[in-house]
Amino acid sequence: MTRDSTEVSESTAQITVQELLEGKSETLELELLTPEVGLDRIIADSDISSPGLALSGYTERFPEGRTQVFGETEMRYLASLDTGRAKELLSELFTFAIPVVFVTKGLPVSDDILSVAREHGVPLVRTMLTTREFYRRVKPYLEGALAPTTQLHGSLADVYGVGLLFMGTSGVGKSECVLDLVERGHRLVADDLVMVSRRGADVLIGRGHELQAHHMEIRGLGIIDVGALFGIRAIRQQKRLEVIVQLEHWADGKEYTRTGLDTSETEVLGVRIPTVTIPLNPGKNITVISEVVAMNYLLKYSGVDTAAAFDQRIQDAIQPVKAHLEQDYE
Repeated sequence: MTRDSTEVSESTAQITVQELLEGKSETLELELLTPEVGLDRIIADSDISSPGLALSGYTERFPEGRTQVFGETEMRYLASLDTGRAKELLSELFTFAIPVVFVTKGLPVSDDILSVAREHGVPLVRTMLTTREFYRRVKPYLEGALAPTTQLHGSLADVYGVGLLFMGTSGVGKSECVLDLVERGHRLVADDLVMVSRRGADVLIGRGHELQAHHMEIRGLGIIDVGALFGIRAIRQQKRLEVIVQLEHWADGKEYTRTGLDTSETEVLGVRIPTVTIPLNPGKNITVISEVVAMNYLLKYSGVDTAAAFDQRIQDAIQPVKAHLEQDYE
């Protein structure tokens, strides 16, 4: 069964060329070659590529809006052309919405190339890194900076290395449960507002808001600083979201799973997350149950599905009896 998405808001991030230069100039060994060109162009695509055939004039399948990298092959090809032809091809290429062009290996850039870049307002940046090394360093940064994001109302904790997101109505006890887990040696990631971003196809990373940090609101007590109270071992900056624990007050007449065979999922940013609904009633030790949820997830991850194995054992036990009854014609 799949639950409805629990997202509060979803956005597709974007950065400017200026932000990229400010954030990664030292790591990527960048040198701006066109300081007179504005750096407010938007980078919204985490993919980067080399122009390939587009540099020879075939632009039918050129990916518009993508950051371009000119390596030794591209620069040598341009140098092999006469000035007029090189400028013509670059002018056609730069009519596409290219946010920025990087030249790798510290290769020299001719005045003709610089003039075409200035004419079309395309920032030209040189890096001393090899093309392969530049790709290796810039790709993770862009994937993180441009990852789809959303905000969830809940509390995220690292329990035995498993990211448990506690959700439920206001006042149900999410923060108190996580606080108890912290006291038992587990770690708080974020409380109340969890910032979630998707990395790759199916990885969700949760973290707290930078202003909120690792503070929690405990009703009747107020705001507490978990890191200051319990020490650095009680917090972590981010964690993969792996299981959603839905807390709700016990409702008479509602059916709750008792075998674990009826699994539930919640879709967040297009990723389906296993979801466990735990009804609350007086005397229930929700902290221990949460630890069992994490351990059971680890067990399933290792290939052991207890509920399925138990069900199969029962099926195997009743199969001979069923076969005997089917053959009894008296």
